[in-house]
Amino acid sequence: MEALALPNPSELSPHLLGFLDHRFGTLEDLLTAPNLAVELSKICSDLDADLSAFHRNLKTLIASWTRRSIAAKTAVLRLNYRLQNLGVLASQNDVVLSQDLPRLARELLRVEAVRGYAETALRLEALIGDLEDVIFTENVAGTVKQERVIGAVKIVADIDSVLANVAEFQPRWRRLLNSVDDRVEKALSILRTRVVASHRTLLSSLGWPPKLSVSKIENGGVSAIPNPLMLMRGEKRESYSQSFVALCALQHVREKRRHSDDLGFKAKLWAIDELVSPIASRIEYHFSKWVDQPEFIFALVRKITSDFAVGVEEVLQPLIDEARLVGCSAKEAWVSAMVQMLSGFLGHRVFSVLAQRYKEKEKKLEVGSSWLHLIDLIVAFNKQMQSLVNSESYLLASELDRFEGFSGGLSVLSIVCDRLDWLNIWAKIELRDAWKKLKAELKEDRAWLVESKKGVDVLTNKETERFLLSTREDHRAPVIAESALKMAWEMIDRGQTLPAILPRIQFIRSTAARFLWYFLNVLLLRWKGTDLSPENPDDETLMRACGLINAAGYCEFKLQQWSDDVNFLEMKMAETESKNPVKDNTNDHSCFFDEEIKSLDELETNWLMEIVANLLRQFELLSWEYMENLKHFDQEQNRFCPTTTSAAMDLAISHDLIEALDALRSQLLVIERSLNPRDFLDLWRSVAEGLDHFIFSSIFGIDIGFSEEGVNQIGADMRALFSVFQPFCARPEAFFPCIRDSLRLLEMDKGEVKYLQAVLSSDENRIKCLRSCGISHVSFGQVEKILRNRKF
Repeated sequence: MEALALPNPSELSPHLLGFLDHRFGTLEDLLTAPNLAVELSKICSDLDADLSAFHRNLKTLIASWTRRSIAAKTAVLRLNYRLQNLGVLASQNDVVLSQDLPRLARELLRVEAVRGYAETALRLEALIGDLEDVIFTENVAGTVKQERVIGAVKIVADIDSVLANVAEFQPRWRRLLNSVDDRVEKALSILRTRVVASHRTLLSSLGWPPKLSVSKIENGGVSAIPNPLMLMRGEKRESYSQSFVALCALQHVREKRRHSDDLGFKAKLWAIDELVSPIASRIEYHFSKWVDQPEFIFALVRKITSDFAVGVEEVLQPLIDEARLVGCSAKEAWVSAMVQMLSGFLGHRVFSVLAQRYKEKEKKLEVGSSWLHLIDLIVAFNKQMQSLVNSESYLLASELDRFEGFSGGLSVLSIVCDRLDWLNIWAKIELRDAWKKLKAELKEDRAWLVESKKGVDVLTNKETERFLLSTREDHRAPVIAESALKMAWEMIDRGQTLPAILPRIQFIRSTAARFLWYFLNVLLLRWKGTDLSPENPDDETLMRACGLINAAGYCEFKLQQWSDDVNFLEMKMAETESKNPVKDNTNDHSCFFDEEIKSLDELETNWLMEIVANLLRQFELLSWEYMENLKHFDQEQNRFCPTTTSAAMDLAISHDLIEALDALRSQLLVIERSLNPRDFLDLWRSVAEGLDHFIFSSIFGIDIGFSEEGVNQIGADMRALFSVFQPFCARPEAFFPCIRDSLRLLEMDKGEVKYLQAVLSSDENRIKCLRSCGISHVSFGQVEKILRNRKF
């Protein structure tokens, strides 16, 4: 048998020499030659089969195109012949020509479409062949080099460009698009598997992950963890950089194919995940030991994340920029990957266990305590991670906005957003804990204590300062109101750490909003226990009622203040859109706590009106004898003993009215000291309005005569009434318009009365005449009655 002669090495190509050098580096490698021969034979057979299939497909397309091309050529020749004889046969062939031209045009369009399809298919087949050659070549060589991956990425970009053009101008070629897309995705998946495997091998050779010392974590200490990324030098650093860029480039083309309309890169980085994955495998053992001591888990993750953050940013950020991943931060991706690693462990090993134990009635209290402790750790950890990411000195305001959209990856609570049953358990635990604290606060003696501002006179004359109510002291609300609002805000603050807006809304509605309804019910029950009675006026009861009004007003003010915050405005918009996705919600002007604010406002108004009604009823009871003896106003001599008021003017008033005025004055002063200035302003004006209506209808609205002495007496009595309201305004008579107009009519002399009666009877210019006399709140009939009852 003739021996086979080996070829001269100088006759071999550099690529083939490199392949042989890689495969047969030692004498032992020669033993693998038969296996390599089998492998190469199989690959060559596969390639030959693919080439044969391609030739068959190409022949079919060319044959189809040729048949249509011959048919089109025949039709063109026939048309040319007929056009040459158009002058002779015009009349005979008009009908034939009108039928052939449209048919010919359609045939030409079909031929053009087939030609375009064939050209596009051939071009795509060639590009996909190049892509598959790259992948199979990598499989033979056994290594993944950056230039080969970059070449594959460029080929995919060319394929996507052709596909985009086809999708825009030839949407009917859907089968071609789907076929090519499937082949590209399959090729990229194979390439990713090999690139990731090569990257993991390289990381392992670099000493990643580093060794972790957890003993100091358990003892409350910290120790620096060496970062192998910072220790890379020379060829190792270059190899890792090339592998990292290749993996980023491959991921970029995958994400671009799936989200072609995205301007920025927002996906998790594969290369960063490859750093975190081995760390997770190494520390899971320690996590399992610390399930009942989660503070150690958070301390370890926080330590690893912060220690490696600087190195990740310094080493990997330039590589990310080289890969042209627009808007991608190495530090952010690193922190996000570590947070999601922690979230995965807590979800499977901690929250799921607590949720299962919560179903057992006897363990609810223990689970609630553990759950709240875990949430406290998570909230603190989230803030630390967010602070770590936002500490980049070059971060711009526009980039800070982008972090809001990425906050889901930076929050461990994202696992709760994905499990609404866990969210409901958390909400129940929070609500129960807050209600327990509130009941404890309600038992304290100082719960309903009202603490005024020190050094501030409650009777200050600075009107602009009196009605600017912001603090609890300004509203004169009891301590319990601030305690309840503080508890509600703590639940809101926890809920706002949820990264998804709809779970955030659901949590706040289930905790803080429901808690506020509980507190509103507490106020309502306490009001029902307040015995406001006109028969037995009590200063302490009035002060208690005023404290409840102040509490409702303060809660309403704070809820409105919270609702005006941009976060609550966004939540309200999202909530409205989720309930009515089709309906136009632009005219919806309600706020987040709209129902709670309306209910508090209604309570506040109703309670104020109850106090007003109580004061008016008490005045009516105490002035009953005065109203029963109105005939003395028609007598020339007053039968009552004159008494002087304590006001500036020394006027005699009726004895039967003194007790009613004195009680009204004392209770208004008590209310002024107890009620907030804004509500007190509404209250005393409502009382004045009610008294104006009551006295006018009881005295001036009935048929009794007024003598000169009677006019003087009623004037003194009404001015005494005005003086009760003198501490609250400069001109109290302005708030008694009907009484004031009636007194003006009674104090006219005889000539003025006759003139006014004549004007009213003539029905000409009577409105102008009454206005000139300062009468504007009494009707013509009432004016005539008062003038008719005036006796001279």
